[in-house]
Amino acid sequence: MDLNKLFKAMLVALPIMAISACSSTSESETDATSSMGGSESSEMTSGSGVETGGVAPILTPEEQQRIKYQELRKEHIIYFDFDRSSVSSEFSEVLNAHGDYLVEHPNVRVMIEGHADERGTPEYNIALGERRAKAVAKYLQSMGVLPSQMSIVSYGEEKPLDFSRTDDGFAKNRRAVLVY
Repeated sequence: MDLNKLFKAMLVALPIMAISACSSTSESETDATSSMGGSESSEMTSGSGVETGGVAPILTPEEQQRIKYQELRKEHIIYFDFDRSSVSSEFSEVLNAHGDYLVEHPNVRVMIEGHADERGTPEYNIALGERRAKAVAKYLQSMGVLPSQMSIVSYGEEKPLDFSRTDDGFAKNRRAVLVY
């Protein structure tokens, strides 16, 4: 009977001792490392004066172009002037980035949405949105993008981006949007 109680007490005490031993070891190790690290770090900072990790990787022009196009592809909106459907040269780099991506990935499809501001009749704005979407599609097609990769939809004035009814708001609503 006494042996059984002693055995049960040891079953409880041994795991507690093991856990406490582990926790005390880690504190002593950290103390030892910090005291050693302090002396090493002071030696390293006052020693040779050699700096590491400060060299930027040198990129080839192709890699720089790829990174630039990758950043430009984050822009999906092409804006247009009032009552115009021609692509401005301001957005040629954005379209070049999208066109280059689509040529390299012929299995990727894009939908081009055409939009207009609310000035004009709904019918006229639907036609204007379609002309804008077709202008973007024509630009991409001239770069070698397959017509089967593109689809066009015109929302006219139905999905404005800005509801402010100001000149700036109207300008934001005259757009074509590339949707992947």
